[in-house]
Amino acid sequence: MSESTPVDQTLTPRIGIVTVSDRASRGDYEDLGGPAIRDYLREVLTTSFEPHAVIIPDEQSLIQTELSRLSDDLGCCLIVTTGGTGPALRDVTPEATEAVCQKLMPGFGELMRKVSLEKVPTAILSRQTAGIRGQSLIINLPGQPKAIRECLDAVFPAVPYCIDLIGGPFLETDPDRLQAFRPKKK
Repeated sequence: MSESTPVDQTLTPRIGIVTVSDRASRGDYEDLGGPAIRDYLREVLTTSFEPHAVIIPDEQSLIQTELSRLSDDLGCCLIVTTGGTGPALRDVTPEATEAVCQKLMPGFGELMRKVSLEKVPTAILSRQTAGIRGQSLIINLPGQPKAIRECLDAVFPAVPYCIDLIGGPFLETDPDRLQAFRPKKK
């Protein structure tokens, strides 16, 4: 695991976007989740960023390898996954995330489920989670673009400050779209 070293704030922040889907990775259908995440980030962030998007099958070892690569090798400050968070046998994204993280951030999953339960009763089956690996915040999202947007709207106000706290780059949001929370300096 990478150690926490200061981030060069002059570099363009990197953000990993991981679609976890057997069918999308085989080309059986178009990935809509990854592009929905990228579009959302472009909408809310005023900070330029470099997206690194991949589509991989629902294999825990592959997910762990990809999350580690995006964090350790590419230095992504934020890694957002879509898919593999349900109760099906092949849904293993949360397990892979927990396996590579030094710290879990259960509040992200709790808030996403709360918001989703206001829309659909089956959200109780969702197992989204989040965690920290080195200087990377990893967040698991559901697979549907509408649910991705609802979940990100709920948790994203805390994301830039969380990245600050783990030594990542300073991310700014468009206050007309989404107000990031940072404590006021005294």
